[in-house]
Amino acid sequence: MVDREEMMTKEGLQKLEDELEYLKTTRRREVADRIKQAREFGDISENSEYEDAKNEQALIEGSILTIEQKLRNAKIIDDSDVTIDIVSIGSTVHLQDMKTNREFAYTIVGSVEADPVNNLISNESPVGKALLGHFIGDVVEIAVPVGTLNWKIVSINK
Repeated sequence: MVDREEMMTKEGLQKLEDELEYLKTTRRREVADRIKQAREFGDISENSEYEDAKNEQALIEGSILTIEQKLRNAKIIDDSDVTIDIVSIGSTVHLQDMKTNREFAYTIVGSVEADPVNNLISNESPVGKALLGHFIGDVVEIAVPVGTLNWKIVSINK
């Protein structure tokens, strides 16, 4: 895995730390119990319960390593660096679709925290990249797979 800086908010860092703690304590223990129970069934060479538990254990350990890597490379977005003048990582951008006049908002976050369903978009996504560095009143043209979007920046919040 290549080391690269992982931009994230304090909240995103806390979520990762909580997830890591959960995986290291609760999930490891649950899977260890499943492995122990599966061993008690006898011959493990043909025991699907044992095989499933070992596969789950491998997935959990892989997730732990990935999260630890992200935490080592975390760069916390300093709230004082986020302004209401220009779109940056940590900004909540209120937009208006110039075609439909529909208004909506996105918060620009690092890729680790991206969750488009909850309007958290990555600074590395096409939309996030296009919005970064723009000001209130700018109309941003964004190329997406379905065509081109024209969104006006209505306001920027922290």
